[in-house]
Amino acid sequence: MKAAVYHAYGSPDMLSVQDVETPTPKDNEVLVNIRAAVVEPTDIAMRLGKPFIARFFSGLTRPKNPILGFELAGDIEAVGKDVTRFKPGDRVFGATCDTSGSHAQYMCLPEDGTLTTIPEGMEYEEAVSIVDGAMTALPFLKEKGHIQPGQQVLINGASGSVGGYGVQLAKHFGANVTGVCGPTNIELVKSLGADEVIDYSKEDFTANGERWDIVFDAVGKSSFSRCRSVLKPGGYYLTTVPSVGIMFFMPWTAIVGNKKALMAATGLRPTEVRQKDLAVIKELMELGNIRPVIDRRYSLEDIAEAHRYVEAGHKKGSVIITMEHDEA
Repeated sequence: MKAAVYHAYGSPDMLSVQDVETPTPKDNEVLVNIRAAVVEPTDIAMRLGKPFIARFFSGLTRPKNPILGFELAGDIEAVGKDVTRFKPGDRVFGATCDTSGSHAQYMCLPEDGTLTTIPEGMEYEEAVSIVDGAMTALPFLKEKGHIQPGQQVLINGASGSVGGYGVQLAKHFGANVTGVCGPTNIELVKSLGADEVIDYSKEDFTANGERWDIVFDAVGKSSFSRCRSVLKPGGYYLTTVPSVGIMFFMPWTAIVGNKKALMAATGLRPTEVRQKDLAVIKELMELGNIRPVIDRRYSLEDIAEAHRYVEAGHKKGSVIITMEHDEA
């Protein structure tokens, strides 16, 4: 099979598409014929080996797993003898959980992993794009931020994948949502349901006098220090980026004051918890309460270009990798 591999940390030039052995499912595994995957910021961090904390998962001196990719959508190609949840031909989507490997034509996953069938009428690219951001935004808002109907919620980076699905999920939970984005993405963020949109090139949301119950920084471009004054009493500052600042403020705010600073390694949560999140997301997809936002599509052969685009930090929604197969 074809796979995008890397054997050393560095630039997108470290990536190359090579022939590797197609995996064989174990008794409790399914073999997925991957049709679509995603390039996300986690892939960039793993490829760079930066921040250094990423190497505790990917390998201290060199990558332990040469294939990146944490989300996938495709067809069940084969199943192990003990598998009962899926059968060959099922259209599925989900996340790889504790290992990467979806930037390839095939991948084996445990049947009890974070995997479910694609809603009727939805394309592979659409399904995988929603997994990309929604599986991060959901636990941040629901478990960390304890979001409630009627609350005032600000999403910084509202046009990105995590931020875009954060806007949609916050509206689903009944919040009044303010999105922060650049001038070219204002209409997109409005279309996702934001009640108010702030153009960061014209206005600093930390200095406009407004207050929010939750400030969700989905791009790590702010800080608790800057946002503390715009939080209401009992408010939460949430960030997806494990900076030195958030590592200091998390334990401090847990015992001092009534405004909390939090982050979460959502990809490291127990599989059974992530399964429940995926079930919630699938139901919202079926109800039409969240919709896909796809920026660009690249072939596997163009994986390096996809990395360059995501690394530039200006993507809207998800960047998709489409897989070509020799059906014969």
